Amino acid sequence: MRKIFLSAIVLLLVLSCKDKNSASDKFLFDSSGNINHVSVVVENDLWNGSVGEAIREVLTQIVYGLPQDEPMFTLSQIPPSVFSGFVTKNRTILKVEMDGNSGMDIMENVYAKPQKVITVSGKSKQDVIDVISENAEKIVNTFRAMEIEERQRQMAKSPHHYVTKIKEKLGLTIQFPSIYDLAKSEDNLFWFRKNITTGHAHIMIYDLPYGALKRNDSTVTQIIKIRDSIGQAYFKGRLDETVDANGNKISSFMVTEDAYTPFHAETIVDNKPAYETKGIWELTNDFMGGPFINYTIEDKVNKRWVGIEGFVFAPSVEKRNYMLELESIIKSVKIE
Repeated sequence: MRKIFLSAIVLLLVLSCKDKNSASDKFLFDSSGNINHVSVVVENDLWNGSVGEAIREVLTQIVYGLPQDEPMFTLSQIPPSVFSGFVTKNRTILKVEMDGNSGMDIMENVYAKPQKVITVSGKSKQDVIDVISENAEKIVNTFRAMEIEERQRQMAKSPHHYVTKIKEKLGLTIQFPSIYDLAKSEDNLFWFRKNITTGHAHIMIYDLPYGALKRNDSTVTQIIKIRDSIGQAYFKGRLDETVDANGNKISSFMVTEDAYTPFHAETIVDNKPAYETKGIWELTNDFMGGPFINYTIEDKVNKRWVGIEGFVFAPSVEKRNYMLELESIIKSVKIE
């Protein structure tokens, strides 16, 4: 009897250990890595040759709408022989494999979570290059969507208490962190700002009458005029209302810089048609300026347009990641 009892205990312990091992097999560590940072797993000779050039051409293309050239992503090359341990935990990974099949696979949460792993394969260098070129837009969009999702996840940890008032006034929800301070609040406009390295970042949320914007060949011009009128009304320069050496009163406010053609495209935000506009802003009679991103969303149900804009003043530092945060905030909007 004693032997049977001991055997039963041993069996239970073995099964228990097996269950624990099975659970651990499914466990994934949290992913890591800086925003807009991609790990590229590829052999050194490929990285230093035409395959590496093709990868860099896609992933380090210049971000449009910034005052200075900045790459879409920062890349770190890792040879497959050392791709193990903590280096596999990066949030975005591009792998190059030379085998008999040509194609591309997109996988989620392979080594950590959340994570996107894109594997490009081919039987020759040219095959790999062709796959990268043919899927360039998909590769960029996959990694950018991952970074926006991650930035939204991080910001959700400390939501701003003003989201309730925004919902009451504008009938929409939007997620942004509590570090933003309220700069202005009116019936149909909210303006928040936060201090950053050498400057500040801003987010504006407002709505417009349905007739304020017409769909035609001049839509982008209409959007620029609207944002310039809002800038003139609310975002004043340091010298505004002061007097110059000749005794003349100075007028200084935010406008869209004429010398930099804004990027304009139609897109979808919260399952609604929207216009995306990117460009450079400046202050009249002053030397301040920086990038902006504006989404004007058509809210047919409520017969209005919802405008959400982010802009940054950060001289002498890179602005790519600041603009990604603002885009992440904008794309978290849910209109009731």
